[in-house]
Amino acid sequence: MMTTSRTPFHLVKPSLWPFAASTFVLTTLLFLVIQMHYDYSNTSNIFLISTFFLIWTLGSWWFDICVESYRAGHHTKKVRAGIRMAMVLFIASEVLFFFSFFWAFFHSSLAPVYNIGGVWPPKGIDLISPWGIPLLNTFILLSSGATVTRAHHAILKNQNRTVIYNLDLTLILAILFTKLQLMEYSESSFLISDSVYGSLFYLMTGFHGAHVFIGTLFLFVCLVRMETGHFSRNYHFGFEAAIWYWHFVDVVWILLFICLYWWGGALTVIKISI
Repeated sequence: MMTTSRTPFHLVKPSLWPFAASTFVLTTLLFLVIQMHYDYSNTSNIFLISTFFLIWTLGSWWFDICVESYRAGHHTKKVRAGIRMAMVLFIASEVLFFFSFFWAFFHSSLAPVYNIGGVWPPKGIDLISPWGIPLLNTFILLSSGATVTRAHHAILKNQNRTVIYNLDLTLILAILFTKLQLMEYSESSFLISDSVYGSLFYLMTGFHGAHVFIGTLFLFVCLVRMETGHFSRNYHFGFEAAIWYWHFVDVVWILLFICLYWWGGALTVIKISI
């Protein structure tokens, strides 16, 4: 890394992490798809190894950024403004990502084709009740949004112990949400291969779960940085970005609960009554 006196920006040294991250993302998804379709004996092991190196790569890249920010002091006001805009664009891309899944869901549910019997949900699909684990997970995730917001308000008041306490609560709630989601999967009567409904259900909730996992890691890194004194009242955009991401996860789950669990079940009740 190097900085100049002429500009508030800095030039980053050539890094291996972007190439390594893209490579391991490719191999992880490739062997995951192969495992799902062909179930080769060694594919699952390669998938786990690739996933491990992907997490290690992202962690190392994250560490370098923290060094740039806190120790080297290269994240000037101009640099932080650019990172802020990058985070906004990233969340916008995530909105479009989930929008495509909701589009597919409403396209299939409002105009079901003859291949699935012309009804929605398809025959043979026993829907998950929205008033069990999904409702409980909604309260858990909304509560985590409240605690992480409380942590943000606390850091603006220099109440560091309150920040750490609320971050701890947020992480506990996030882990509980993930555990309940996995429990729901284990008790579900249909699989991802069971018609378009099964595919959409596991794609939408599964990708949301992946975002919860990433957001949990994001907040855990912020907790570690908070405990080591990296954040202050005027310098905590890394934490703020994690909060933005977590609130995005909250909003997506609310839409999933309303559309996928509640509204999808309501369609069944309406058709039975008719």
